[in-house]
Amino acid sequence: MEQFRGVGDKATLVKITVLRGNNLRGNKAESILNYVRAEFNGIVLGDSHKLDAAVDQGVDYNFTCSFECSDAAHTLDDMAHKPVILTVIEVLPKEKKQKEEKTAVIGQAIVDLLPLLHGQVSFFSTVLLHPTPGSPAEAASQDGSCKVGPSLDVTVCVPEPLLSGVQLSDSNLLKVTVETAYSVPEVWNPVSGSGPLSSYVAALQVPLTAEKEQVLMFSNGLLKVGGESEPMGRPRKWPLGPLLAPGAQFIPGASMEGEPIEMEDGDLTSIEDRDFRKEAETNKKRVSWDTERRCFLDADGAACLTRRIAESRLWPVEVMRSPQVGATKGGKAGKDKGGEDETQLSFHGVAYVDMAPLLYPGARRVRGAYRLYPFYDSDLLVKAKRNISVLRESIRAPATQGRGRAPSSVGSCKAVPSKMFDGGHKGGKDTKESPKRMYADSRTYIIIEIALEKSLVPKRSPEELAKRVMELIPPRAPLPRRPAGAERAVQEYQAQIASVAGQVLEQYQQLFGPAFLPGEKPLDPTSQEQRKTKLLGELNYSGKYFAFKEQIKYSVVRIVREKMLRTEAFSDPEQLQAFLSQLYVFLVDEMHVALNKTLSVDAQETQPRPLVDCAQLIHFAKEAQLNGDYQLAAEYYQEQLTRDRSDPAHWFDYGVLYMLTADYQKAEECFHYAVSMEQTHLPSLLMCGILAEMGGRLEEAETFFEGATCVDPANVVAWTLFALAQELLCPGGGLSSSYHLALARLQLLRAEYGSAESSLKEALNDSFQDPDVWALFGHIHHLTGEFGKAQECYERTLDFVTDATDTHPIYLRLGSIYLQEGEFQRAKTTYLRACKSSPSCLTWLGLGIACYRLGELTEAEDALTEANILNNGNAEVWGYLSLVCLQVSSPVHRNRIHKTLNLQKEAVLREIKALQDHVGFGNPCF
Repeated sequence: MEQFRGVGDKATLVKITVLRGNNLRGNKAESILNYVRAEFNGIVLGDSHKLDAAVDQGVDYNFTCSFECSDAAHTLDDMAHKPVILTVIEVLPKEKKQKEEKTAVIGQAIVDLLPLLHGQVSFFSTVLLHPTPGSPAEAASQDGSCKVGPSLDVTVCVPEPLLSGVQLSDSNLLKVTVETAYSVPEVWNPVSGSGPLSSYVAALQVPLTAEKEQVLMFSNGLLKVGGESEPMGRPRKWPLGPLLAPGAQFIPGASMEGEPIEMEDGDLTSIEDRDFRKEAETNKKRVSWDTERRCFLDADGAACLTRRIAESRLWPVEVMRSPQVGATKGGKAGKDKGGEDETQLSFHGVAYVDMAPLLYPGARRVRGAYRLYPFYDSDLLVKAKRNISVLRESIRAPATQGRGRAPSSVGSCKAVPSKMFDGGHKGGKDTKESPKRMYADSRTYIIIEIALEKSLVPKRSPEELAKRVMELIPPRAPLPRRPAGAERAVQEYQAQIASVAGQVLEQYQQLFGPAFLPGEKPLDPTSQEQRKTKLLGELNYSGKYFAFKEQIKYSVVRIVREKMLRTEAFSDPEQLQAFLSQLYVFLVDEMHVALNKTLSVDAQETQPRPLVDCAQLIHFAKEAQLNGDYQLAAEYYQEQLTRDRSDPAHWFDYGVLYMLTADYQKAEECFHYAVSMEQTHLPSLLMCGILAEMGGRLEEAETFFEGATCVDPANVVAWTLFALAQELLCPGGGLSSSYHLALARLQLLRAEYGSAESSLKEALNDSFQDPDVWALFGHIHHLTGEFGKAQECYERTLDFVTDATDTHPIYLRLGSIYLQEGEFQRAKTTYLRACKSSPSCLTWLGLGIACYRLGELTEAEDALTEANILNNGNAEVWGYLSLVCLQVSSPVHRNRIHKTLNLQKEAVLREIKALQDHVGFGNPCF
């Protein structure tokens, strides 16, 4: 891989030339004395000469400035997200006693340097000159007196491309857009006069190279009141500070377009969420950024981004409130409290963006509404596998640098929430509200878009996919053409008749023995007719009759075509009539001979299976298939293929039948045969992919599914199967943890405990923090009698912040282990959690037993009563109710409960007997 320029390599000079200004307007009515100032990356590149020009006329600046692009300063990433700012400044006439000349800014223009990152060495652009507030140009544009706005003609060039061909091909451009946060909590709006004005900041961290991480800061988020929707097609802003001309803050040609909620990638996409989102995006308060940050990724940076997404699909985007610069009294930023200024981390929240869709082949964009949660370090570690708050570090770094220390690169990871409210806020209400309730009640969400110029996982072209499918299933050569000529056609026909006659004779001999024996008397007519009827019935039932007919029919048609058909039109009506008469006689004669030689008779005599066309055959086959008569269905399909072996649909139908009979090898042969006939036969491509996946050939399955998406790009089934195949494959190749986990579940159902444990160990290599993996480990140990190991796995599963997919069996089995070990308090706690999450008769029974063993008889009776309500036929529930009642109730009540008992557990029966003997009444055998 070709490396990008290092810091020590030669820098590239980027030249900017302002050629001309057009339609300029200043404070003077007739002329304007002005000059242009160029800035980039916070550095003034230079000023042009002061030139006098007539109002609304052009002025030739021919002003050139430059900067050096290198890894040390003015990097490729700087050029990706920072434009050249051109400011046109008017020199005002001096007044009396004025020592220095006064100036006024007419407007600002923005030059996007992105073409240089696309490999261009020069480009020309006419950029709008956005007027500053109160300038003559602004007044002219408002009153309509200026039909054509002011502009600048600019050229940008470099002596050589910034990127070589390989670098350009391997690099990428990441675009992150933070749009708007909706339904923000009421406490986000400070009480009037209670504190400084605030803006809102969003931040996330992305890799630019293998060694360098970049924190993307989106400042100046503004709180807005509701009342109307944000307009669609609104422009995206540069990630810069406030510019002198408000119009210059927008990226030329970049706008935000809405899309249907169901097409989004984030949260709140269900039908139930739509009314809430419509209300929130129309009437509720929101914070708006509408800012796009571009990031230039070199080849290592793009690979690092891919690897990071594979390691953790959830990426945190943090949000906080920040005092506006200069809003504090006395211009002081606050007291130094000897460490991180926690008071600035107010309303610290986080949204988790699922980046996994970017690993789908060809995918380049994720966009959606993402729920905002209170920021917890523990959640960050579990969900995103990170332990550093980028906002906390960004605040801490300036403070530590001010005290002579380098910024810290390692953040703390405490299991406590970050401070979420201003410590100095005097409103009173804010500090009492729970952070969790604040976000839960308001249901705050933020619209975020993350897009790439090139997909991280390239999608193979349709041509390449077609080639790959062709390599897996080579197309079958078309059937060879038969030799032409009427004589050859007649010979083939005679051969077909002889073949059919021989097969009919063979069938006859199988039924009745030798047809002709020396010295045997000929059969009487009745016997002949009986044998003829039986023979024809067998031929019809086996499907051979239809096969023979098709063979002969094909030969007859060839004879007609070769001997009698003409290619030129008939000019004489008499010739046409003679041809038709000859054709009729020929067909009647030939078909009569063919049918007699196959011993065919009237259908009313023998009542054979009816002659049907291809469509009827398919109908009969599928009807037999639905009725479970697979043998009969197979006969129909075989007859269908006998008629036409070149139709892929026939092979597909036959393959489906084999799938129903679990003969997957023959099914795959049929589907492969269909694809060999027609490389774009969509159903067969999908079934080839499914069978390849069933056989563990996941890369082959991926090829078939991806090929199907190219055949029909709108096919939902094809895309769904392709996405599933992608999930089963790790981004770097090989099987994913999801695959191993699914395989372990199947092996567990088959009682293949050793294989299931091996699969789970493979899953742990990629997903050590997956609670489902540990839950399955626990189930394996429980089913094999290793209750100590099962207990450890279940406890570990329940300790995760994220619940397992199904916690019900975990609670039941862990509670049962605790009861067996005599740990009744832990059993009670476990069963209580089960009753809260998924109450059932067994969870209440377990809770009742634990309470009874702890001597908590009232709680035990309540729990057992709940269990009895859910299932009044559970004998063990009645047994423990008897034990409780024997302890606390009257003798009548004790006996009434025990009379209904039909308990099979000997230990409980013995316990009831012993307790009855102790209290002096009741008979457990009654």
